[in-house]
Amino acid sequence: MKSRITVISIIVENPSASEAINDLLHSFDSYIVGRMGIPYREKGIAIICIVMDAQSDIVSSLSGKLGMINGVIAKTVTAQK
Repeated sequence: MKSRITVISIIVENPSASEAINDLLHSFDSYIVGRMGIPYREKGIAIICIVMDAQSDIVSSLSGKLGMINGVIAKTVTAQK
């Protein structure tokens, strides 16, 4: 299976979920190209963007696990090439 460039956009509505998110991202670190986090204090949320170079099943696994964390929303966008 071919790897693709994917961006996972994460919105964290529950600040106590940070440790679970970081642990999960660390377990997929060999596929992560870059990460950007933006705290939006006025709204009480955080936005995290993860760029991955991985096969679709790996991306789906991470995205699904992120979405199962209470107070976390995760969506993916994948390049066509």
